[in-house]
Amino acid sequence: MSAEPSLHHTDVASDAPAVGDAGKPAKNDGNDQPARNRRNRRGRRRRGRRSNRPTEAKKTDDTAAKPEVDCDATPKPSDLANRNRRKNSGNGNNNSKPTTPNGQRRGGRRPTDAEPAPKLRTVRETSAGGLVLSDIDAPFEDLSAALIGRVDRRGRTMWSLPKGHIETGETAEQTAMREVAEETGIEGTIVAPLGKIDYWFVSEGRRIHKTVHHYLLRFTGGELSDEDYEVSEVAWVPLTELPRRLTYSDERRLARMAESVIADLRSDPNRLAQSEADCIRTEPNDYERAAAARNQRRNEPPPPVKPRRRRRRPRRPANGDG
Repeated sequence: MSAEPSLHHTDVASDAPAVGDAGKPAKNDGNDQPARNRRNRRGRRRRGRRSNRPTEAKKTDDTAAKPEVDCDATPKPSDLANRNRRKNSGNGNNNSKPTTPNGQRRGGRRPTDAEPAPKLRTVRETSAGGLVLSDIDAPFEDLSAALIGRVDRRGRTMWSLPKGHIETGETAEQTAMREVAEETGIEGTIVAPLGKIDYWFVSEGRRIHKTVHHYLLRFTGGELSDEDYEVSEVAWVPLTELPRRLTYSDERRLARMAESVIADLRSDPNRLAQSEADCIRTEPNDYERAAAARNQRRNEPPPPVKPRRRRRRPRRPANGDG
């Protein structure tokens, strides 16, 4: 009696887990990877929809919580500035550089098309004046000097010594005596030189450098008068008060120097007489002639400026020229 063949074949794999591996999950062979990817994508979509819902609700709440803007309220200056800035930017000139109200660029640079400021004409002027003493032989505390007052543009009275331009044929001493008589109404003679001062100022579109020679004068006669159109007031001022009364610092320095000059002349009577004799001149020197000529030309119009001719460059020879 033949034996019955076995139904179990070793070459056929079984779908059931092995007996020794009972209770352990089967190994992943990669067949369920697409399904897992689809589940992951679905989960991400759900999470995204859940995270977006509160944000939209928050936006809705914020929009509803904002108060209504009153259109009739007066706008702030900052709002007006922003509106103007938006209007200017909307005109299409976004490439234009910002400018200041006077048309200049920021940084202080002038525009290239602006005309340069005209250059001031420099003029030299020479004058002479003096400090007139009431009585040079009186005690020092009793001495007085004649001052003139002029009113400036602000309405202030400016006290100074009388002075004026040197005219043709005059010496500086003669100019000082003439100007004292014209501006104060009194007469005097030259005793000694005090010194000279110079300063700069601008008047009528000109830059003026003025030099003034001052002298010490002895009062000889006349009465104070302010008939000169340039003078608003004339007064005798004590010599000790001159540094406080005079407006300009250079003339205050001369007033202090006058005290030492008077003391030196009083110490020796012969020196006083010799100084007065040396100051008597009738013929001007070369400096005074040149000063008078400059003063005469000060009001003349400036000479026309000659245009600069462009120098032509020498013609280069052609390549074929020898």
